[in-house]
Amino acid sequence: MCTKEQIQRAMDEYGNMVLRLAYTYMRNEHDAEDVFQDVFIKLYEHMDRIQSEEHMKAWLIRVTANVCKNKLKWFAYRKVDAYEEWLHSSDVDANDYFEVMSAVTSLPTKYREVVHLFYYEGYQTKEIAELLKKRESTVRSLLARAREMLKNKLKGEYDFA
Repeated sequence: MCTKEQIQRAMDEYGNMVLRLAYTYMRNEHDAEDVFQDVFIKLYEHMDRIQSEEHMKAWLIRVTANVCKNKLKWFAYRKVDAYEEWLHSSDVDANDYFEVMSAVTSLPTKYREVVHLFYYEGYQTKEIAELLKKRESTVRSLLARAREMLKNKLKGEYDFA
């Protein structure tokens, strides 16, 4: 069994990553927070299986993706534009950031997933392939298609290479 301090340290270290990944799937702040809680409850239950810090990060990514996919299967996915919700609840000027993030969240899940892991979490295609249990060539292909979709959506204003 693990201690409260171990879970708190994991939440401090990886909490933002888990929440951001959940947000890319769920596209809703409240659902992403539910996923966050579920993931860290699972970590609490399975902490004794974690072998290293690197293993913990990979485990958290995999579990977050699986929890999100399961939640999306169990209830009708609400078509809420999370970034519009975010814009109205904050003082942030949402010019370029809002435009790019809206384009990313409008991508189909399989493209959003690789874009998030590559651009926001900094994983290489080989690491993404291992995390998602796909071939590296598939991940590269998904990234290329996602970039093309984003270029079309954003009318070529940004460089995603």
